[in-house]
Amino acid sequence: MPREAEPSLNEKQFVLQALKENLRLDGREFDQYRPLDLRFGDEYGVADVRLGKTRVLAKASAEVTIPFADRPLDGIFTIATELSPMASPAFEVNRPTETEVLLSRLLEKTVRRSGALDTESLCLVAGQKCWSVRVDVHVMSHDGNLVDAACLAVVAALRHFRKPDTSIEAGVLTVYTPAEREPVPLSWLHSPFCVTFSFFGDEGEMALLDADWTEEQVRVGSCTISLNKHGEICQVAKLGGTPVEAVSLLQCTSIALTKVRDFSKLVDAKLAEDTKRRDHGGLLAELSAENDR
Repeated sequence: MPREAEPSLNEKQFVLQALKENLRLDGREFDQYRPLDLRFGDEYGVADVRLGKTRVLAKASAEVTIPFADRPLDGIFTIATELSPMASPAFEVNRPTETEVLLSRLLEKTVRRSGALDTESLCLVAGQKCWSVRVDVHVMSHDGNLVDAACLAVVAALRHFRKPDTSIEAGVLTVYTPAEREPVPLSWLHSPFCVTFSFFGDEGEMALLDADWTEEQVRVGSCTISLNKHGEICQVAKLGGTPVEAVSLLQCTSIALTKVRDFSKLVDAKLAEDTKRRDHGGLLAELSAENDR
């Protein structure tokens, strides 16, 4: 398996010395994110997130299928990640690296297991037919902090997505095309986001938010906190590395809540902009009223 090129010893020492002097190479504060940009595609359910030079594209899709035998009243929701060689020479097609496995697990715990999407609303006919919603995550460029960017992209794509409207008469399921009825949004319960901290120093006494690729190579540990704007924590992942004091984690949680509220406002604002862009002369409201009738 190809190995990612590591920073030289001089580069590592330079980064660590700068951090000891409370400086980051790009001039950011320790608790500051890189420039963040969120864009939606022309098709519903496509979200493009750029965090500095890190870029992640998420695409949501849905199809009618048979529910799992042990969950006859629930739909199916899956998240698939892809880290291609285009993003980094360390990634290979069909050979998951540790980075890809960790990314998949964190997204799974944060979005799916936290109940962000109401899977019961995806059921069409109990035990026979349901919606299977899938989100494909494609990493286009890797310059550190994939988890936060990917989680934001997944949440934005799902909130932007619209599935075809359906009706059932005499046991017959009808799926309408967008021309017949306006597609409907998913039943969304809450929006969880990931905030990742990297620790530096002999005892992990320095905590940095949104480490870039170079900073990730010299950190002694990391912690990803997933929560929503109401302060409800979905998961905390402290994966190996130097032990971190409990007080430091509590401080990180407080900072994470502030950042998550900023993420939530950003997604809401971008969704409102996108809706306004698509609503030509109030046509969306007219089609929605037709759906209700």
